[in-house]
Amino acid sequence: MSNSDLPVILVVEDEPDVADTYDRWLQEYEVHRAETGEEALAQLDETVDVVLLDRMLPGMSGAEVLTEIRSRSIDCRVAMVTAVDPGFDIIEMGFDEYITKPPDREELRETVARLLHRATLNGDLQEYYSLVARRATLDATFPERQLEANKEYRVLVEQIEVHRAAVDDAMGDLASDADFIGAVREIMDTTNETEAPHDEEFTESTK
Repeated sequence: MSNSDLPVILVVEDEPDVADTYDRWLQEYEVHRAETGEEALAQLDETVDVVLLDRMLPGMSGAEVLTEIRSRSIDCRVAMVTAVDPGFDIIEMGFDEYITKPPDREELRETVARLLHRATLNGDLQEYYSLVARRATLDATFPERQLEANKEYRVLVEQIEVHRAAVDDAMGDLASDADFIGAVREIMDTTNETEAPHDEEFTESTK
């Protein structure tokens, strides 16, 4: 439960020193903490806006926690913050950002700000962002030849194109919403370059 009107950030991290650092960096938010997946799920409710989730946790893994979050249909954004290098298994994970430890202060703060902004978008656009984040993470990790040889990666690319078409259709229904159209075009332009969406530019387009 939230005790204020501030955005709620749930930090799921089993190393107290690391969690303390995140807490200091995010003082403008209401920060909740959990050291295990079970503790995180016990705290999770509709007041949580962003989850910073470690993959390596005692007992229930971060991937299992993420699966449970999505199965509950809780409307929060999730960033994996982990020392585990991404592999092709992340294609099936429903995260919104993937950060490799250790993040610096600005990277963590900018990630939280981006995810809070994404929470204001419609479901199709949020899903599009999530798929693109997974592709961008893999693009930054593996050589092109290895990506093209992976069937799951090729399916991911196809899913992104399907969602692009759906978002494009939505633009037609929202022709009077110039901010929305500008934001979507910014995402599409960026993904044409096979990079993750630049949310700093996204934010500028929606001011």
